[in-house]
Amino acid sequence: MAHVLGQNQYGKAENRIVRVYRDSTRHEIKDLNVSVALQGEFEDVHLTGSNANCLPTDTTKNTVFAFAKEYGIDSAEAFGILLARHFVDDTERGVVHSARIRIEEYAWDRIKTPDNSARFIGSEEVGHSFVRSGQETRTTEVVYDGEKVQVISGLKDLIVMNSTNSEFWGYIKDKYTTLQEAYDRILATQVTARWKYGYSGRDGEAQPNWNRSYTHVKRHLLEAFAETYSYSLQQTLHSMGTRVLNNRAEVDEVRLELPNKHHFLVDLEPFGLKNDNEVYYAADRMYGLIEGTVHREGVVPVIPVV
Repeated sequence: MAHVLGQNQYGKAENRIVRVYRDSTRHEIKDLNVSVALQGEFEDVHLTGSNANCLPTDTTKNTVFAFAKEYGIDSAEAFGILLARHFVDDTERGVVHSARIRIEEYAWDRIKTPDNSARFIGSEEVGHSFVRSGQETRTTEVVYDGEKVQVISGLKDLIVMNSTNSEFWGYIKDKYTTLQEAYDRILATQVTARWKYGYSGRDGEAQPNWNRSYTHVKRHLLEAFAETYSYSLQQTLHSMGTRVLNNRAEVDEVRLELPNKHHFLVDLEPFGLKNDNEVYYAADRMYGLIEGTVHREGVVPVIPVV
């Protein structure tokens, strides 16, 4: 029976790179985890072992670091587009047909120091001390096929909670249902969000302001979560997605993954105490997982379901 080589790709995954800008005493930091995956004319590499069309993964790693120095990192999206275009357009003999760049960005905050005599002389001018931010990780995925660019950005591990304004009742009940209806509950989740930009990288098309867009998309996600009186996490998901699309014209599609971080009231009656929605058990396993995509009418969704 004949065998056929199917989809294949290769590259260097998880290149951890920290770019420090030392243009003044107030340093700036970009901390990225960059993964490169290439597709193209690589059949011989698999079938015969010939490396004639193989760009070494070590070269892709070196390119990431060299580009960080040569071009800097204004945003994860712009850096990913530069890399993807280079691997497709500049690789010898045009053997690379498509490049996918996935980036995670880790935020750092400056360490604030007290205004007292214990500070060393001149420390107020030296902005070089940071602490890793404890909030979300920023993500982006850039794919370039030689003609158009696709940018899907996002965030993960953004933990949010509403201590009230959430209910869950009126659901299907059968002989296996034990969950009690709730008319005032905690709603908490760990947001994973991805959104696709309308930007396609055609000649003359201006890139969005990636950093500003990210800041505002995150703000709208949070505001929608806070302002929605929720009867289900599904309803909240839809509110978050539509809020982004209503306010950010550069975004065409939003996909959200919202695990329900369940909080269960603790039975305090054995101790002669009344629990008036005050003491909860926070369960991390098992959890409901709510997922969904919201997109503009006429837009074909492309964010993968994973």
